[in-house]
Amino acid sequence: MNTKTLLKVTGLQVAYGGIQAVKGVDFEVREGELVSLIGSNGAGKTTTMKAITGTLPIKAGDIEYMGKSIKGQGPWDLVKQGLAMVPEGRGVFTRMTIIENLQMGAYIRDDKPEIAADMEKVFTIFPRLKERRDQLAGTMSGGEQQMLAMGRALMSRPKVLLLDEPSMGLSPIMVDKIFEVVKDVYAQGVTILLVEQNASRALGIANRGYVMESGIVTMSGDAKEMLNDPKVRAAYLGE
Repeated sequence: MNTKTLLKVTGLQVAYGGIQAVKGVDFEVREGELVSLIGSNGAGKTTTMKAITGTLPIKAGDIEYMGKSIKGQGPWDLVKQGLAMVPEGRGVFTRMTIIENLQMGAYIRDDKPEIAADMEKVFTIFPRLKERRDQLAGTMSGGEQQMLAMGRALMSRPKVLLLDEPSMGLSPIMVDKIFEVVKDVYAQGVTILLVEQNASRALGIANRGYVMESGIVTMSGDAKEMLNDPKVRAAYLGE
């Protein structure tokens, strides 16, 4: 496996509303990895993701992408550089059709033939989106909106894809589907950072994992080893 570090978070601190939600977090994602960041609700996982993508200001620390600091850059700058995020709650454009949402994902590109080819690729991964291509996104189920949000992110051709709680609020069948898709996208060569409350599923598909509690990273290591760690099992797998 290539060991080039694509994303490196060092001493990250984030505070908002008078609360320090992230208290000094360090982790990295190397090229060709699927890394899972797990932890209970309120651990600071989503705040960390928002800081990485420039939607929350950083109090201290640094974030490097491809060897350069990206602190203070906005989401639009980062998408141009190949860092895309599927936010918690999906964030689709509800009054636009599926096709229009996917086109929005490619707004930084002007290579029309390749955009069309990438859209067909997205439709191969998500056949349901193809069937409903002219449907308004706001009329879709939560699982379908999650697929659309992931498809839209893929349209920007990301080097690193950040997924924030992709299984939240979905039916068990749809959770299965979403995790299959995450594996498929990873198999196509996209490096992934996955934030997920469903620890067993997240660690089950990851190379490495980090556990976050109360704004700090408390454990890290090989994902399969963490899955079998008694402390992780007791805290996150109900055993």
